[in-house]
Amino acid sequence: MTITAKQVNELRKKTGAGMMDCKKALTEADGDMEKAIEILRKKGTSVAAKRADKLANEGLVVTKISDDKKRGSIIEVNCETDFVARSKEFVKLADDIMDVVFRTQPSSVDELLKKNSSLQEKILEALSKIGEKIEISRLVNEQTPKGVIIDYIHLGSKLGVLIKFDNVANASEELYTLGKDIAMQVAAMNPIAVYREEIPKEIIEKEIEIYKEIALKEGKPEQIVEKIATGKLNKFYQENCLSEQSFIKDNSKSVNDLITEFNTNHHTEAKISRFHRFHLGDEKK
Repeated sequence: MTITAKQVNELRKKTGAGMMDCKKALTEADGDMEKAIEILRKKGTSVAAKRADKLANEGLVVTKISDDKKRGSIIEVNCETDFVARSKEFVKLADDIMDVVFRTQPSSVDELLKKNSSLQEKILEALSKIGEKIEISRLVNEQTPKGVIIDYIHLGSKLGVLIKFDNVANASEELYTLGKDIAMQVAAMNPIAVYREEIPKEIIEKEIEIYKEIALKEGKPEQIVEKIATGKLNKFYQENCLSEQSFIKDNSKSVNDLITEFNTNHHTEAKISRFHRFHLGDEKK
């Protein structure tokens, strides 16, 4: 049977698929619109299988915070090219995924997809339209009944931060401004942890071993090698612990100095309890 341009356009509006794909699907379905839609949906699954071994290193980092700043979510959604990452279709898909994450609060990507089959279908549909591998690589949900959560997205949406403050009743304008500055600090300086005691023991042991080995190779007396390693370790903490880092906007102060000043001025006991930093270039996800 003859497939009309009107039928093709109608199918395109309903599915967003390309003109030739719509025409082929309608031809295969003998003009049956619903069957053609089903064919295109199956094609999405087929495309997904073909793209499974492709690398999806581009994409977007998206955050969302509740109006009362008590809940926050951050996700990373990936695709293959930056061109697709900047497209309206992909941006909308990432926002739709965030809406579901924020509403359902899953603990993992697997849980998200298992409990929201319609979302999996939406991703397949987007994949069939876009023609690239699409995946949700990670997500985090945070909440704090006695604190606030503040987010930061760097220009381009390839880097995002979620930072959690405890021991504060609400997000005053001053705390919000401070929180944004510290979130930007996390984005720029990429700390390992908030406090030195949170850094994994194996990392510390490895650093000490390296410092000692360097000192010995430089001919330093063995009896002072331990002292040298301790000094270098303190420098390591200052560079890698958020609370001890020099503030990027005023290196005469540490981040901990900023928190202390805020607490003194507002008679509070605010404390940074956690942060999450998502960057598309992260090796470990």
